[in-house]
Amino acid sequence: MATTLSSHHAVYVGSFDPLTLGHVDIIKRGAAIFDRLTVGIGINPDKNPLFTADERLSLMRNVLQKQTNVEIECFEGLTVEFIRHCGARVLLRGVRTLTDIETEFTMTLANRALDPEIDTLFLMASEKYTHVSSTLIKQIAQLAQGTALSKLKEFVPPEVVGPLLQKYERTR
Repeated sequence: MATTLSSHHAVYVGSFDPLTLGHVDIIKRGAAIFDRLTVGIGINPDKNPLFTADERLSLMRNVLQKQTNVEIECFEGLTVEFIRHCGARVLLRGVRTLTDIETEFTMTLANRALDPEIDTLFLMASEKYTHVSSTLIKQIAQLAQGTALSKLKEFVPPEVVGPLLQKYERTR
């Protein structure tokens, strides 16, 4: 028996290491479009994340607790398998730059080959977040001094600033 996938339910996946305001923006906008949005925290055994999967899950749940139609789960394996597991039909992706579009185009073609019933919807990043990446955030948290360090709150939710600085044994 075939599983019926819902076009009213989307899935947004990423490593979210750490969660940025750009991610939160895409999640909130996606939650306004779809009846239900599942955020999937991908666990890649080949990567060495700054935050454990449980820490990322806890931080995200804390930040997004007021988003009543958003649920958050960790997953391993292929994104299309996770989407199908969730019963969704739409993969939501945020894009910031032309480089992102090129990478996402390739992934979309691969996902489409793996499961042609799943469509991908791209949301352009809000202008104020086009330069924000998890890599940039980690560099600021690790290397910035003085007022530059205090600028972290412009890139990540306030709930993430403290735990992020603790990872680098730094204080605000």
